[in-house]
Amino acid sequence: MSRTVAIVGRPNVGKSALFNRLAGRKIAIVHDQPGVTRDRIRAECRLGRAPFAIFDTGGIGADADLSFKEQVQTEADIAIATSDVILFVVDGQDGLTPVDAVLARMLRRAGKPIVVAVNKIDHAKHGSLAGEFEELGFEHILSISAEHGHGIGDLVELLESFLPEFVEQPAEDPPLKITIIGRPNVGKSSLTNAILGSDRTMVSPISGTTRDAVDIEYKRGGKSYILIDTAGIRQRGKVDNSVEVFSVMRSETSVKRADLCCLVIDAEMGVTSQDKKIANLIQEAKKPCVIAVNKVDLIKERTDGKEKLKAFLDTITSELFFLPYAPTVLLSAKTGEDIGRLFRMFDKVQSASKQRIATGPLNRLIESAFTQQPAAIRKGKRFKVVYATMPETSTHTAVPIPEFVLFVNNATLLDEHYRRFLEASIRAVSPFTGLPIVFRFRSREKRGEGKK
Repeated sequence: MSRTVAIVGRPNVGKSALFNRLAGRKIAIVHDQPGVTRDRIRAECRLGRAPFAIFDTGGIGADADLSFKEQVQTEADIAIATSDVILFVVDGQDGLTPVDAVLARMLRRAGKPIVVAVNKIDHAKHGSLAGEFEELGFEHILSISAEHGHGIGDLVELLESFLPEFVEQPAEDPPLKITIIGRPNVGKSSLTNAILGSDRTMVSPISGTTRDAVDIEYKRGGKSYILIDTAGIRQRGKVDNSVEVFSVMRSETSVKRADLCCLVIDAEMGVTSQDKKIANLIQEAKKPCVIAVNKVDLIKERTDGKEKLKAFLDTITSELFFLPYAPTVLLSAKTGEDIGRLFRMFDKVQSASKQRIATGPLNRLIESAFTQQPAAIRKGKRFKVVYATMPETSTHTAVPIPEFVLFVNNATLLDEHYRRFLEASIRAVSPFTGLPIVFRFRSREKRGEGKK
């Protein structure tokens, strides 16, 4: 059963700060610039007797950022329509404003339970400021401080009193968290909307439209996903202001918490230096990855036949040579072409993460590799593997990374060229599509103990 609360209010009253407080972690960007939050963002509040969903919405009714005003209003309308309770946030320091009064009339028409949270009541001496908002005519008005946590317990208790009874859902596999990442304006939000079949995230030709990393629950073919639509990562020198700095940091964090990264490349632009930097971010984080080449409909109009299209794909692959494990899917967010193929690739990567190579076959594979191509002699010695094993994969992630523990004579004798050769030898037997391979070395000589 749905248990949802929509957080609404005019810009800069502290909605995102309250959202983060209720969620128990920093998800929405908090900044004193009006209009920072544009999309509706979902999280779970576990501060009460039972969990419930919370939605943070873009500020309604302000003239800041007029190019997005209509879309922000639409996002808020959807959140209100799909919620059980409306949490109307106002600013106790600013007092009652005409915009608050207009919003109150609009929210009352929704016919939902409404709780008014008078925010920024940071000290006891500010308590009298809340009285002004009684003019709005709502029964349930609480003074809170999202920044300091004052009144949050009472607020949660009141919200729960209006929510449907909590019904424990049967256990199911955790959703696959997919971070959709790329530089600005490559079509990340358009791809998300094409997947969902609706304008779930804002789409605009203006670079940097998505500022928060937005978590979106999604089900396809009976399987659960969380799509993380991120702010486009620009080059550090081209970040316009502090809000965009926070957006870039949030995108980088989204890579770390993802089960799988979907790197979106613009087919018209090809692979840029910034695309390579983002790919390197994924590679350094040792994250599973699928490369989605968007706007392929435009490329097909200019190419004649499969051979030229294959040559184009080979160019993409060669430009991202340091991410060799990532498969590439050509698609069009605009037409919806090959969205199904993209998800089949996601599932293929997840299935590959469950594959194991038994100890016996693994050691025979390593022995065969050394026979085929012995390691080079360095410092008068040759790198050798005495024994190899593949431990059980972690159950803490939906897409565990394949790890191999190699007991060697001296790990410092291994150069990067031979490490890649060993990895290629393993992938020849088990490709581990979309997955990085991690080697952990155990040296007989103490100075060589380490990992790569």
